[in-house]
Amino acid sequence: MKRMLINATQPEELRVALVDGQKLYDLDIENRRRERKQGNVYKAKVIRIEPSLEAAFVDFGPEKRGFLPLKDIAPQNFDASKSTTEGGRKQIQDLLKEGQELIVQVEKEERGTKGAAVTTFVSLAGRYMVLMPTDPRAGGVSRRVSVRDRSELRETLADLDIPSGMGVIIRTAGVGRSAEELQWDLDYLLNLWKAILDASETESAPKLLYAENNLILRAIRDYLGKDIGELTIDNQSAYDEALSFVDQVMPNYRQRVKFYDEAIPLFTRYQIESQIASAFNRTVKLPSGGSVVFDPTEALMAIDINSARATKGADIEETALTTNLEAAEEVARQLRLRDVGGLIVIDFIDMSSTENQKTVENTMRNALQPDRARVQIGRISQFGLM
Repeated sequence: MKRMLINATQPEELRVALVDGQKLYDLDIENRRRERKQGNVYKAKVIRIEPSLEAAFVDFGPEKRGFLPLKDIAPQNFDASKSTTEGGRKQIQDLLKEGQELIVQVEKEERGTKGAAVTTFVSLAGRYMVLMPTDPRAGGVSRRVSVRDRSELRETLADLDIPSGMGVIIRTAGVGRSAEELQWDLDYLLNLWKAILDASETESAPKLLYAENNLILRAIRDYLGKDIGELTIDNQSAYDEALSFVDQVMPNYRQRVKFYDEAIPLFTRYQIESQIASAFNRTVKLPSGGSVVFDPTEALMAIDINSARATKGADIEETALTTNLEAAEEVARQLRLRDVGGLIVIDFIDMSSTENQKTVENTMRNALQPDRARVQIGRISQFGLM
């Protein structure tokens, strides 16, 4: 049975693990002492416009300024009549002015010397859908929904009362839901957006208007579905908060929420502490004796597959195939546990058979299916790189 385990007993750290039996397949860790800004909505002020970068810098509260590119500025924020352009293209200095106040959402956290990346195309995630209140062009169904379900959801989407000028994307959790359930979720998000707009009318920039839910509520919203048989929480206040959220958003799942108060720590009980530790190791062992080595660089994540003492297989080709197949499954799992994004290059063990290469490619593709991130996968090159 698949379970969601929430460890909330430590004051400085909150952990959410998804396990299948006793095998860990997804992990989220949140530092409670580090303020999380991604997903938050702020009232910001334009403090500098950089035509050479086609971007503006905005003050939304933190020490580092937010970076707002031209492509992330919704039309509601500028006067189209001011468009003096080269070849018909709008110039940012003609669309924004210093001191102008905007509603922005943090897309990427600040990193190193770089400030956070922000956008005026706000997206508010609910249980079954994402509301895009400033982007009427957005809308449709999640790419992860099957073609068969996609057409059915589009018909249901047409029955929803979506205000003009807004867009809606149906999430995978929306599959099989009635129009009434989807409309309830939409109404909840519309009320949330109205509260944000009302707050922006009375507050001056910079000001936090909406804070994205904490990890517990985000995990329940995003992961608790038909395939999760039990949600177990080891802290009373966290349990009460989760139960209240479930009652409000998905009451049918109330019976799956359990409070854990045994003497053995929750993560120890399900034997996943050692699996979590592997997510911080450079080298991960494979069942056949091979290994996977993770080397992060500035440009990309390099992953090397080694056969080492691998012995499963009658010859070199079979050993390479066996090790590569194990590695494909483990790499997909580790990418989720480590929360790795961006460009990833995998150096598989060389195989002479084209058929074997296709088998590894398909295994990698299937292993990445559960990942909630959008993943683009290339073929194995002549150099053995994917």
